[in-house]
Amino acid sequence: MGRAVGESSKPQGGAARRGGAEPWGPGRAGPGGAGAAMDALCRAEPRPRRPAAASPLPWSRFSAWLDCVCVVTFDLELGQAMELVYPYDFRLTEKEKTSICYLSFPDSYSGGLGDTQFSFRLRQSGGQRTTHYEDDGEYNREAPLTLQRESAHYFGYVYFRQVKDSSMKRGYFQKSLVLVSRLPYVNLFQSLLQLIAPEYFDKLEPCLEAVCNEIDQWPPPVPGQTLNLPVMGIVIQVRIPSRVDKPGSSPVKQFNQENLLPAPLVLPSIHELDLFRCFQPVLIHVQMLWELMLLGEPIVVMAPSPTVSSEMVLALTSCLAPLRYCCDYRPYFTIHDSEFKEYTTRTQAPPNIVVGVTNPFFIKTLQHWPHILRVGELKMSGDLPKQVKVKKLTKLKTLDTKPGIYTSYKTFLHKDKTLIKRLLKGIQRKRPSEVQSALLRRHLLELTQSFIIPLEHYIASLMPLQRAITPWKNPPQIRPFRQDDFMKTLEHAGPQLTCVLKGDWLGLYRRFFRSPNFDGWYRQRHKEMTQKLEALHLEAICEANIVAWMKDKSEVEIVDLVLKLREKLVRARCQHLPVKEETLRRVGLYIETIIDSLPEDLQAVLHHH
Repeated sequence: MGRAVGESSKPQGGAARRGGAEPWGPGRAGPGGAGAAMDALCRAEPRPRRPAAASPLPWSRFSAWLDCVCVVTFDLELGQAMELVYPYDFRLTEKEKTSICYLSFPDSYSGGLGDTQFSFRLRQSGGQRTTHYEDDGEYNREAPLTLQRESAHYFGYVYFRQVKDSSMKRGYFQKSLVLVSRLPYVNLFQSLLQLIAPEYFDKLEPCLEAVCNEIDQWPPPVPGQTLNLPVMGIVIQVRIPSRVDKPGSSPVKQFNQENLLPAPLVLPSIHELDLFRCFQPVLIHVQMLWELMLLGEPIVVMAPSPTVSSEMVLALTSCLAPLRYCCDYRPYFTIHDSEFKEYTTRTQAPPNIVVGVTNPFFIKTLQHWPHILRVGELKMSGDLPKQVKVKKLTKLKTLDTKPGIYTSYKTFLHKDKTLIKRLLKGIQRKRPSEVQSALLRRHLLELTQSFIIPLEHYIASLMPLQRAITPWKNPPQIRPFRQDDFMKTLEHAGPQLTCVLKGDWLGLYRRFFRSPNFDGWYRQRHKEMTQKLEALHLEAICEANIVAWMKDKSEVEIVDLVLKLREKLVRARCQHLPVKEETLRRVGLYIETIIDSLPEDLQAVLHHH
């Protein structure tokens, strides 16, 4: 038999800890009586008290979108320096400030003048901290997995300006405006920067304060809603994607435009990049890159600028949607980063990460990585841009390394030539870039779905039957995921049913099982199934005849039932189980009915407890 994934994992939830076969009520309880019941109550933990409703905090609406705004400037003596953090009371650790300073400027010498926009992602240091935004996880429960609010990382969205200025000692004005957020809304925040950064560089701090106050009036991002976000006399209109959206569906038609004067700036997507433009030089290798991302392979993107680097990394991480990319990724990374030593060491294998760099020094320090993608400046032209070639890693030695994919990786699946033909036809017909991007995104979506659907079908078969869920016993356990059993299903229900691509699908699955992406997918599905079981168990309890069950039970058993029902009710609300409010209300009434059947002294204790 194959290795059972999840067999050794810790059972989830209080019910699972007690084992599936054990009676839910204490069937082996000793002699009944108030004394034994009192003992059971004394051992039980008191119910948590509901906190008093807090009044809305200042900056709570701002914090729903952004953690802070930073201004980074170039100081002749200090180098990059943090000039301003707003709101003033937002606390970044010194390590975070240093990282943001270095990540907000181009790493290698850039003689180019003007404005540049790019993104970065950095690891939060200093542990969990309080935020003005009070969110009980509702956003993450309703948002697509790929758009969840980060808990351990910050995104930085940068607008960097470098212009000649004779009044500065260095002869240049160099400054970056940085939006720091836990939300991966690259399109929204870069569009916002295009509006506010030029104004800020002209009018400085008062302008920034006014903008932050406007953002503090925005409604919070609620998945499924279309929002109007006013800033500097303009209204940005966006739709926040929801987990229930059909993958690949076009954004829901925007509304309320007729009432808005001036007409709003409508963003078709808050996060999707122009994939066709990003993948221009590697279009014929998109399938190889999709496989590398699926398997969580370590990849270095070497680019001429932070803009190209960050866009390519974000495009790569998005190409698995709706599957969540569960590895680390750094759209832009510098030699000053605190993880530099961790990533460049040769004493251990490179980590599962996609890292974007611009400094030529990385060619030397990262040449032991298994996959290196070197790209030039992205240029939109009438013809198919020159496609990079796959080359051996041994050729990656000189500082003037030519563009290419430096790898010894052999793809499991055969190349899909029809995609390239369709994209070429689009170029000849001068099809808009967004249409080409939609074609490319649709192709990647269908590829990912063909790969994931057999896994979804198999894991669904591990769920216990609904008739096996009885009210007075713990819910049965989810059966373990056995790789060999899954492989046997592929002959009749494999990707060939939905995908024309030939190749070694079995080999691709075997390699996928060793990747963090499989681990992340499995953990998420197992959690959802465990919560579904808990919900079905609560429904079974609601439909049971509780009075009949109580007839031959001792007081200690009845008290134990009350405590366990209360525990289930608290867990259902805390974990936001998929249970109707009516079901929870009925369980509450059951508890009251049971308590009322007990002697008055026990009633008093239970009501107080």
